[in-house]
Amino acid sequence: MLFCPLDGTLLQIITSTSDPTTSSSSSSSSRSGTRNTFACSTCPYSHAISPNNPHIQKSYPTNRKKVDDILGGANAWENVDKTAAVCPSCSHTEAYFLQMQIRSADEPMSVFYKCVKCSNQWNDK
Repeated sequence: MLFCPLDGTLLQIITSTSDPTTSSSSSSSSRSGTRNTFACSTCPYSHAISPNNPHIQKSYPTNRKKVDDILGGANAWENVDKTAAVCPSCSHTEAYFLQMQIRSADEPMSVFYKCVKCSNQWNDK
């Protein structure tokens, strides 16, 4: 992301047709007649994007944030009871269940199920 040096607004990529007076060698795009520029939406600042601009050609991998399992991870299903419940995935009639209070105290407990056969997880809505 690039920001406007004048007012700090996030710059947007604008694609426009190139001027017929400019030569084709100065065009920043491999497509004929088009050119990309960074432009500020609140002031007249613009910056041409050239093919050798390092801000466009580099990609930076992002690390995904590790999300905590709200049910307690893999250990949450170790010591749970079984009940008769039909799995929506494989139609097996037996599942593990776990009850948890995740809403306010005046709401009923939420029941979470895990199929004995296919390990599909679902909840009782």
